[in-house]
Amino acid sequence: MRETSARLLRLLSLLQARRDWSGADLADRLGVTDRTVRRDVEKLRSLGYPVNAVTGTAGGYRLGAGAALPPLLLDDDEAVAVAIGLRSASVGSVTGLEETSVRALAKLEQVLPSRLRNRVQSLRAVTTPLVYAGPVVDPGVLTVIAGAVRDQERLRFDYRDHSGGSSVRDVEPLRLVHTGRRWYLIAFDVGREGWRTFRVDRLAPRVPTGPRFAPREPPAADLAAYAAEGLTVRAYPMRAVVRLWLPVEQARELVSATAGQVEEVDAESCRLVAGASSWEGFAGWMVWLGCEFEVEEPVELREAVAAVAERLGRAARSGGVG
Repeated sequence: MRETSARLLRLLSLLQARRDWSGADLADRLGVTDRTVRRDVEKLRSLGYPVNAVTGTAGGYRLGAGAALPPLLLDDDEAVAVAIGLRSASVGSVTGLEETSVRALAKLEQVLPSRLRNRVQSLRAVTTPLVYAGPVVDPGVLTVIAGAVRDQERLRFDYRDHSGGSSVRDVEPLRLVHTGRRWYLIAFDVGREGWRTFRVDRLAPRVPTGPRFAPREPPAADLAAYAAEGLTVRAYPMRAVVRLWLPVEQARELVSATAGQVEEVDAESCRLVAGASSWEGFAGWMVWLGCEFEVEEPVELREAVAAVAERLGRAARSGGVG
């Protein structure tokens, strides 16, 4: 009985590790006959694991999705990664996820072997979480959007822009993007006939979702880069191009992906493309970065840099308080 139970756990681990398995491969891995594999598969099914038969020339088995979540087998690194992910989610940007994450983490830590529990607790002991204080997203909203993306269904929602104005949008959703602080939706706006990026915390879906739509050509091959450009350039009324006299790796430590687009020019410099609300404000930001730079465009930014430099010079030459 003990040998059979151990073999079932081994079989379950193999089915979770790869999408498709032939009966012969499983028999070879387990050191048993094909008939024993078939019996063990039936035992897993009786325990609630949805093991599906794969048709085709070779045939085989695949672990599918069932009505209930069966127990999962995780290796050491996977278990630690899940524990760390749950702890991070407990102070994340999705409202209501904190309590759920803590409950799941408590269940996981209860069954972790001591060697793994010590690894997780060591990380927790030396980490101080900075609680997220920005806009949060309702997980139900994310679920509705994700379902519309998956099923290629039109999505209507009430949207509030950055100035507080409201509108109703009818879109063909393409992808959700998470920056670590905020959630965004890339979608084709049917009413405005163009691709748009929406902040998810500013939208309220209208359910049920709309009719199915035929997928369009995406606005870019790299959707992450497209979303970053929308957040850092297209969202602003002004566009600046600046050469930074820093290696690109150092520049990316100073400029986050949500602040600007950084691309390598050569080993000693890189190009920054970013949006701006005012030229003098942008010039001040460049001073704050603390590196040598050269304005490539536009002329208005060069003039703003000169004005800020003159102002800083006057401040440096002024007498101190006696």
